[in-house]
Amino acid sequence: MAFEDLLEDPVIQKYLHELVGPKGMPVAAAPPDGEVTDEELAEELGLELNDVRRALFILYENDLASYRRLRDEDSGWLTYLWTFHYENIPEQLEAEMHRLLDGLEERREYEFEHEFYLCENCGIRFEFGEAMDFGFECPDCGSQLDAMENTMLLEAMEERIEQLRDELNVEPDTERV
Repeated sequence: MAFEDLLEDPVIQKYLHELVGPKGMPVAAAPPDGEVTDEELAEELGLELNDVRRALFILYENDLASYRRLRDEDSGWLTYLWTFHYENIPEQLEAEMHRLLDGLEERREYEFEHEFYLCENCGIRFEFGEAMDFGFECPDCGSQLDAMENTMLLEAMEERIEQLRDELNVEPDTERV
C-alpha cells in the first residue's frame, strides 16, 4: 500500500497521531520518498528541529523509520538520513490490538474476581480487603463505603474483547467466557 493510501485511512492517522502527538504529526503525515535529513524536514515543514527529531525517533522506535549515518570527512559532523517505512504500519497496528486485547482480558479477570466498594462522595473505589481495613468507611471523608456493582463494566469489556477478537480472528479463551 502506498504512503498516500495509508495516510488517507483515519485509523492510521489516529495511530500516527497517538505515537508522535500534535507537534510531530506534520512529520509523520509528510513522509518523503527516499532519504531526508531532520534539518531538511524542519525547514520544509516550518517546525522546530527538536520536534522533528523527537517525531523521527518515535517513528524509529516503532519500526516506521530508519536512519543511515554519514560522517563529513572535513568537519567530522554526523548527518542522519532518514527513511520512512510505513509499510510496517498494518503489522504494528495488529500488534497494538493484540496488546490491547491481552490487557482487556487481564482487566476483565481482575474485575470478575474481585468485589469492590465505593465512596459515593469521593468517587474512590476500594477492593473488599481495603474496604474492610478501613472499616467500610472512606479514609478521605469518613462516608460509608457501599458495595459496587461492576456488571455493566464487565459487559462493556466483554463486548470490546469480542470486537477485537473478531477483528484479529482470535478464538475466545476457553477458561472463562
